[in-house]
Amino acid sequence: MEQVLINLLLTYMIQLTHFRGDTFILNAMFIERVQALPDTTITLHSGKKLVVKESVDDVVLASMTYYQQIGLVGSQQKVGVNNDQQGV
Repeated sequence: MEQVLINLLLTYMIQLTHFRGDTFILNAMFIERVQALPDTTITLHSGKKLVVKESVDDVVLASMTYYQQIGLVGSQQKVGVNNDQQGV
């Protein structure tokens, strides 16, 4: 039951690992900035900072995958392609 819930949450969020080792699930929509300082530091819209073990590239990839799953990435690219084809 717990694994089913985690899988469901991961459909709508991303799983990350705190620098101290425990995992957590974050809604990627709350991410404002991801930096390597040198440890990967995520700044949320609230100003809270999270230091995680994943690389900046891993966090960006997980976020992009999340955005694709909820339909925020892909449709914009298709619109741009159609506009180019129509001379707009």
